Amino acid sequence: MINKKIVAVIPVRAGSKRLPNKHLLPFGDTNLLVNKINQLKKVPEISRIVVSSDSEEMLDIARKNGAADQYRPRDYADEKTKSFNEVVEYIASNLDGEILVWAFATAPLIGPELINKFLEVKEKGFDSLVTVTKLQKYIWNDSGPVNVDYSILPITPKNNLPNYFYVNDGIYIANRKDMIKWKLYHGKSAYPFEISKYESVDIDDIYDFAQAEVYQKIKER
Repeated sequence: MINKKIVAVIPVRAGSKRLPNKHLLPFGDTNLLVNKINQLKKVPEISRIVVSSDSEEMLDIARKNGAADQYRPRDYADEKTKSFNEVVEYIASNLDGEILVWAFATAPLIGPELINKFLEVKEKGFDSLVTVTKLQKYIWNDSGPVNVDYSILPITPKNNLPNYFYVNDGIYIANRKDMIKWKLYHGKSAYPFEISKYESVDIDDIYDFAQAEVYQKIKER
């Protein structure tokens, strides 16, 4: 059942430092942007899909594939003039809807079927939902080991380490007005929704893109 209060936004931009035009890279039988639009179309709870971009080419692709377009001035897309927080506030302020689903084209293997989960955890006091991936590795920082004490033998096996998670930039869900207030995708009481290693691929460079292509081919077998 369509909920007129739920809007999905796909933020894309013309420039990309590490992987030029990455949102338009071919993926499957289309490209990364259209792939994400098509994924969102399959979610009945979403009433509207909006592509936010400074690129007329990407906005035209959005319109041709059944999504609405939000033109974003270059100041809000060059990653220099405006801060990240200002960009989030601008995009959210220029959309409608009660709940926003931020879905990134560069996370092509995660389905957006998490809305009902957000509505469920919202009733339990969580103010937002963030997708995360478990990180069971020996973690170090500049001062040395973080999650293991090498002076204690035997060393803790990796699968027995304390749970650590990293935010994978798959999907964020929260009330739109809260995002405007926070100037962030999520609040202090975010629900960490764990997704699989397969789903958590986030394309920043050519190696991530190659990994996503391989994972997709494995999944299709």
